[in-house]
Amino acid sequence: MCPSPPVTDAVSMRVRSGILEQWGACQAVLESDTTDHYRTFQMAERLLHCPSKLANQLLFQIPPQRQAMLIERYYAFDPAFVRELLGKKLSKGTKKDLDDVSTKTGVTLKSCRRQFDNFKRVFKVVEEMKGPLVENIKQHFLLSDRLARDYGAIVFFANIRFETGKKKLQYLNFEDFAFCAGQLIQNWTVGAVDSMVEDMDVDLDKEFLQDLKELKILITDKDMLDQHKRSGVRGHSETRAHGCVDLCVCLCKSVSCVRDSVPV
Repeated sequence: MCPSPPVTDAVSMRVRSGILEQWGACQAVLESDTTDHYRTFQMAERLLHCPSKLANQLLFQIPPQRQAMLIERYYAFDPAFVRELLGKKLSKGTKKDLDDVSTKTGVTLKSCRRQFDNFKRVFKVVEEMKGPLVENIKQHFLLSDRLARDYGAIVFFANIRFETGKKKLQYLNFEDFAFCAGQLIQNWTVGAVDSMVEDMDVDLDKEFLQDLKELKILITDKDMLDQHKRSGVRGHSETRAHGCVDLCVCLCKSVSCVRDSVPV
């Protein structure tokens, strides 16, 4: 039986790496070994949906370091792909558009679907959890600090449904948005105000939303806005500092919409 296309591609990559010469193996053995790996992964993939189960199972003898690597790589994502989805509702409708996103970003459709499903899974698990968002993600999905922080940014923007595709924000990449999300979570959310909040701590504080309305003067006064940007740049990357200010400006413009979505 001929190997499936994914297996064939993987075998070709392994051949190019020089593994046949390294181990003195033949093509048939390499194909069989690669096929076994694919079958094992297909059986183990369901455990990766709840990584703590991978550590507690006995069926697959995987050393802890390999488990950590497997989890990290499974939940890794392409920055260009997540930039296209950032702030959008993680719904069936969005998933139907992944063909277009795949074409635009150059990320394979299969990878796009895996990444989307991971985003949605993390969001669903942590949205009703108490306590700090990033720490909850890290503890439940056993991710590294960096990857948990990135997923925290994805969940944050999906939660507030903020449109990151605005023309004014196009120059910002995912890392810039992740930095901004970290600042917003630490300083402007319910969790930043009340550590005993009952559920996910990344909803924007209602009093802050009221105060934000008063900052609309920054939008109409260009000199004041430029002065605010210069103050924000000090001690930070210029792009990220300007990005945070531009993000705040967009929040000010849409504050009435945001307030309508927050129960008083």
